[in-house]
Amino acid sequence: MSPAAEVESEFCSVCLGILQFKWRDDKETLVKKESPNDMTELIAETVKQEGHQIDSFSLEVSVPQAILENELAILSDMKSKYGSELWFQEKSRSEPISVKDALKFSIVKPLESLLGIKSSIDSFRIRLTYTSTKASKMVQNSRGRIKDCKRQKTDTNNGLHSINDESIVAGAECSDQSNIETNAAAVRPSNGLQACDAFECLGFSIEKVNEPCHLELQCYRTPIYLGGRYLKFSRSVSQTCWIIGEERMGEASVEEIIGSNILPMCKGDNYKFHAAGREDIDVRMLGSGRPFLVEIQNARQIPSEAIVKEIETRINGLENKLVGVKNLKVVGSEGWTLMREGESEKQKQYAAVVWISRPLDDEDLKTISSLKDMQIMQKTPIRVLHRRSPLEREKLIHWMKIERIAGSSQYFLLYLCTQAGTYIKEFVHGDLGRTHPSVGSILGCRAEIMQLDVTDVKMDCFLTG
Repeated sequence: MSPAAEVESEFCSVCLGILQFKWRDDKETLVKKESPNDMTELIAETVKQEGHQIDSFSLEVSVPQAILENELAILSDMKSKYGSELWFQEKSRSEPISVKDALKFSIVKPLESLLGIKSSIDSFRIRLTYTSTKASKMVQNSRGRIKDCKRQKTDTNNGLHSINDESIVAGAECSDQSNIETNAAAVRPSNGLQACDAFECLGFSIEKVNEPCHLELQCYRTPIYLGGRYLKFSRSVSQTCWIIGEERMGEASVEEIIGSNILPMCKGDNYKFHAAGREDIDVRMLGSGRPFLVEIQNARQIPSEAIVKEIETRINGLENKLVGVKNLKVVGSEGWTLMREGESEKQKQYAAVVWISRPLDDEDLKTISSLKDMQIMQKTPIRVLHRRSPLEREKLIHWMKIERIAGSSQYFLLYLCTQAGTYIKEFVHGDLGRTHPSVGSILGCRAEIMQLDVTDVKMDCFLTG
């Protein structure tokens, strides 16, 4: 046999070399393993090199769409030859084993032994992604043939059922990142032979292959979350990194200070910062703090309570004292749900230094404190119109009170509790009439806000460590 013929016959036309444990790696090198055990040794070594702290794993396998079509073509051919025989009819009642499932069956147990842990539905994933450029072209060709076949059956009007080629072929996509186990189900109905009708007019036509699939092996953990409450003590720190053009706004951000201290302790690839609302860069966040979540991508270590406490102590002990954290802890994805549900319903309390254009009198104190659950209308503030939709919002001011500042007749402290999403600065000065009523309109004079602090975010999440 010639060398070219040997190469051509080296790879299975159905599984494209997958069940022969042959593939090309990211360097286009042909890799050959003699047995499932050899392949699991490679996988186990990769897992160990990644340095993940794991107590179980979930194995995911993604195969080219052409393999699913090959399986259907074989079933179709068998149905045409043996469909009338009793043994075949009995066998057809059960779901045939796919290439993907056969691969998983062959390597899961050896992998459990090598890693010393069990396979289960887990946050740590071992993912085998097989792809084939040539197979993709084969799929496109078969789509066209199936559409032609469907057209012929419909045109003849001979009583045969028409085939929904979109559900049989396009629906067989095998690159679903969210749920790999649904791939086969997308192409196989409960009776695995029903889908084979699409291939009856094509005959048994699995093309020979002289190239195996490419294999990408990934080990990763689904995101973990650390939640808590942050405090911001500076009026020059933004919540997230804020850069306009090439110029940084503020000296730091809450996101960077907290995230840069958590990420290395979890040995993750990167992080995302989420918070229940935000305050302006010149507004401090005091009191009980604002709920936040840090999402760690591909964490190789889930921090213990002791490590979490160490992270919290480290952040609170930073020399610049720009940001602090409270009640830091590892939480599940339910922490995200809890934070988002509470965000729309929360109340917030503030303390503001306000100036008015006339001296403050005792009647002003009574007027302000008498207002309870006052309804206001706010148009999108002028200062944020460039990035927010021009809407009009109805908000509630639950209560207010004024405290005089000694030695000043026109400056005072305003304490207030409002519905989430209220623009406090605009509620004080009126925003050229776009917020009504406002503190200025209530007192009948010009009012300006000089400083603002958030003193409490009333939400149930992360109140304790």
